[in-house]
Amino acid sequence: MTMIHNKDEFTAKKAALLRDIKKGLFIYPTDTIYGIGCNALDEELVHKVRDVKKRHNLPFSVIAPSKEWIREHCEITEKAEEWLNKLPGPYTLVLRLKNADTFPSAVNMGLDTLGVRIPDSWFSEVVEELGVPVVTTSANLTGHDHMTSLDDLHPVIKKNVQHIFYIGELKGSPSTLIRLDKDELEVQER
Repeated sequence: MTMIHNKDEFTAKKAALLRDIKKGLFIYPTDTIYGIGCNALDEELVHKVRDVKKRHNLPFSVIAPSKEWIREHCEITEKAEEWLNKLPGPYTLVLRLKNADTFPSAVNMGLDTLGVRIPDSWFSEVVEELGVPVVTTSANLTGHDHMTSLDDLHPVIKKNVQHIFYIGELKGSPSTLIRLDKDELEVQER
């Protein structure tokens, strides 16, 4: 059974909910749209997100627990540092990993890069408290509209998540992709 929580309910049940979301799938708000995610270090959970979304061949990004975590795991050039200083915000930074074996290949499809985010949302504080990166991908079936409210939530997605952290309708679009893994900076609106 899927449980829906607002921010106050999350705060009241924080310890139990942190334990739950470390070992299950959940929907959460970002500064743009709702995402579906899981503990990015749990390969079985990452595969479940892929199966639920029907997205089997594109890499996922993660919400990082902190900027320090990003610096520890990713190569940070001078240009990347400029973009890192813009976080939290509506950006996904694609960076080279220092060690490609840091993550289950199910997250980034075995690439030597990783998309990282720190949304300007209270849920980023939850990820910081978890202390592990969280898969971040839109809470929709691949090819369907993004979830901006509970009315948009596809029944297949809903039946496969334990918790939904809901703050009302969001009027955003997916984050801007900033590719910092190439010689030339690429900015891709999505």
